[in-house]
Amino acid sequence: MPADPMQTHVVKSFVNETSLVACRFDPTGRFVFVGQQSEKVARWDLTTGTKTDFEGGHDSWVRAIAFVNKGEVVLTGGHDGRLVWWPTSATEKPAPIRKVDAHAGWIRAIDVSPDGLFIATCGNDLKVKLWKADDGSLVREFSGHERHVYNVAFHPGGKNLLSGDLVANFIDWEVETGKQIRSFKVATLHKYDPGFMADYGGPYSMQFSKDGKQFAAGGITNVSNAFAGVGNPALCMVDWESGKETMAHLAKSGVNGKVFGLALHPEGHLIGAVGGGGGGYLYFWKPGEKNEFHFFNIGNAVRDLTLHPDGIQLATAHHDKHLRLLAMRPKT
Repeated sequence: MPADPMQTHVVKSFVNETSLVACRFDPTGRFVFVGQQSEKVARWDLTTGTKTDFEGGHDSWVRAIAFVNKGEVVLTGGHDGRLVWWPTSATEKPAPIRKVDAHAGWIRAIDVSPDGLFIATCGNDLKVKLWKADDGSLVREFSGHERHVYNVAFHPGGKNLLSGDLVANFIDWEVETGKQIRSFKVATLHKYDPGFMADYGGPYSMQFSKDGKQFAAGGITNVSNAFAGVGNPALCMVDWESGKETMAHLAKSGVNGKVFGLALHPEGHLIGAVGGGGGGYLYFWKPGEKNEFHFFNIGNAVRDLTLHPDGIQLATAHHDKHLRLLAMRPKT
């Protein structure tokens, strides 16, 4: 069954003790993991609805989640700068497999190499780092960003690593050597506010297309108040070969918020999860079209988005302590 964005609806909602800031389906689609405004990581079993807390790994919020070892191990990155390995399907009192103090300051994003052998992390210490997935040893550091690094992603070819920072400066790194190949700016995703004398922007979400010919970066544009984060959501498409922005997908209504999560759907459309002062929405765009062909009001600010392996279900993490499971199909 193909996905039908026009039929998007909430299927069920799971309530947590604290606000959520991240969510990811595991590769099997059985579980959804969440990071929250506490030291815990939580996992919901979508079949039974059972919630399991993962404790003892972090001392602060968890923003980054990824999977290695064919999904048998889940990785989490916290605002404490710690990178933690956990057993994905552990049933009773899951304990960390490994803990590494990876960054001095927040870990904002994690990505896993296409071959599953390496992990890339980035954070507020201006560093991008490469780790071995099997033992957590540091392979190398990548230095070149002058502002907080917001996101990192491996190119599908496996030889390049892309990172983007607060001022939407992106650096293309050679994985094997750590050499900086080039840098370029995605101007839509950065604004300097002279009133508060502050920069605001960066890629809050990022994903390569499957063929590696382009990547998407989500964030905020038209910032009018950096202190309050007032601006409009934007999902920018960038040509990988040239590093040039080819399309800025925007919201017709000019809603206040940023694209905290995104998904490039296998069937071609783009999905952006928006959160901010304007509330919480899912926006759906067609390639090459500036404005959305559909949007869905979820009612509360979204902090993250994850697409289920079936291509039909979505999960969104919210400020109101809810994890919402949605489906892009008619209600049954």
